[in-house]
Amino acid sequence: MSNLIQDAKEQISSILNRACEKAVGKGELPAGAVLSGSVEIPKDTANGDYAANHAMTGARALHMAPRKIAEALTANMELEGTWFDSVEVAGPGFINFRLGKSWYGDVLRDIAAEGKDYGRVDVGHGAKCMVEFVSANPTGPMHMGNARGGVLGDALASILDRAGYNVWREFYVNDAGNQIEKFASSIDARYRQLILGEDKVEFPEDGYHGDDIKELAKGFYDIYGEDYLKRPEADRHAAMARFGLDRNIPKMQSDLRRYGIEYDQWFFESELHESGYVAESVQKLTDLGFTYEKDGALWLRTSEILGSKLRAEGKTEEEIAKLDLKDDVLRRANGFYTYFAADIAYHRNKFEKRGFDKVINVWGADHHGHVARLKGAMDALGLDGEHRLDIVLMQLVKLTRNGEVVRMSKRTGKAISLTDLLDEIPVDAARFFFNSRAAETQMEFDLDLAIKQDSDNPLYYVQYAHARICSVLRNAQESGIALPDTGKTDLSVLTGADERQLIKQVALLPEEIVQSAVSRDPSRLNKYAVALAQQFHHFYNACRIKDAEPAVRDARLTLCLAAKQTIENVLKLIGCVLFPFQNCRASFCAA
Repeated sequence: MSNLIQDAKEQISSILNRACEKAVGKGELPAGAVLSGSVEIPKDTANGDYAANHAMTGARALHMAPRKIAEALTANMELEGTWFDSVEVAGPGFINFRLGKSWYGDVLRDIAAEGKDYGRVDVGHGAKCMVEFVSANPTGPMHMGNARGGVLGDALASILDRAGYNVWREFYVNDAGNQIEKFASSIDARYRQLILGEDKVEFPEDGYHGDDIKELAKGFYDIYGEDYLKRPEADRHAAMARFGLDRNIPKMQSDLRRYGIEYDQWFFESELHESGYVAESVQKLTDLGFTYEKDGALWLRTSEILGSKLRAEGKTEEEIAKLDLKDDVLRRANGFYTYFAADIAYHRNKFEKRGFDKVINVWGADHHGHVARLKGAMDALGLDGEHRLDIVLMQLVKLTRNGEVVRMSKRTGKAISLTDLLDEIPVDAARFFFNSRAAETQMEFDLDLAIKQDSDNPLYYVQYAHARICSVLRNAQESGIALPDTGKTDLSVLTGADERQLIKQVALLPEEIVQSAVSRDPSRLNKYAVALAQQFHHFYNACRIKDAEPAVRDARLTLCLAAKQTIENVLKLIGCVLFPFQNCRASFCAA
């Protein structure tokens, strides 16, 4: 698992430390001098390939001007045997390093050696990590928020797997509680309206009004006729809830599978209630002194739990009072447990029973107020929710066509569902576009752009770069040129600016994986893929390949192979395919 960006930074730190020791030995730096600082890639490569600020951060401790420190360090540096050809002091004390030929060659050799595994890193060290995402109520079709959350969660899970975590994908099915009772009563009302007439049966004011409820009621009637009309309401609702869930859940599974998403587990809320785990979790909170009874209900001392945490963080009583913290009901006066109680039990199950080290939930932004409460409940249970539970909050999606907001499906005349979208937009386009913005930003999904086949469409732009590479490789082979063996190719001839910029770009993938995993932001890979495609197109337009002198030709073909592999690896993480470009043979395009 290579990360030559990070390796180069670490090598610079070692070079600086050795130079410091040497300078101290000569009396050019104070005895006991210890360096610390950061190594970054400057935006302007005219300032070098890497810049270190160690001289500036050490100035106060060493009682010396940063530039004097930097000059003492550079005077005592030994670059022989490293990836760097030169070093210079710039500005107030930056130390700029320039890469030599060996680093560029090593990047291409590593990509060739690692192939489909290129980009794999180990920041997770095998930690068990659950990503729970979508978790839409099984009471109706999945909407655009679910579509966005689906790709964000799935791509993030793929990135975490690539970053060395032991990843588990989970869908939490809310098949119990008030929303299921409302679902059942809605089907029941439509069922009785079918038999008795709409004017004879009042529809619940807070019921689900969609046509899908009417379709479920009709389906129930087609099987059972009027058999349930005179049965007790509880029996009707139980039967209708089961009937609706047995049809909606497989449909959700099918739609998500079509969307390229497979879960390790569909976890049912009802199992928590039936096993007694909700009651047990609430009792544990009671035993720990975090609940009290009021008006016949059992309450969690949420305000006390969160208040104590805020005080520990240095918040004043006045600041805490302004937050208007409130306690939460865990068990209603009628004996039924709330959704919050079930959610506490579910997350306790994740940590305590199933042993996940890290849990990441992808939620809609409307759940913002729920985050601190749930983390606080985990803290109260001794499960360290503050550090082990991460919530990715996702903003809304706005669909547009011809510059106008679109809310209804042309095909069905109803609010656009995930199914409707995938009937109109290719799956890979939907995934790429929904992953194109960080979760916390609102996004506009341009339906026209998603199916456009030109460079305005970012996915097409990336796919075209891959197809272009395939065409280059195929044309070379058809001209009798064997694709080069990277290990036997002289890569030192790749000295041009466009060649080296492309190598730097493919070298960034492992670091992008690290940063995407740490920030929980899979959209970084979209931006990286577009930048990589752009850099390849620059290289392609600037550098002859097939007709170049053989040594240069083979080195450039090796670079093409590395770029091709990198694009494939990135698109696979996002969940996008390589389109069947007419001049691109399958043997070169298989991911």
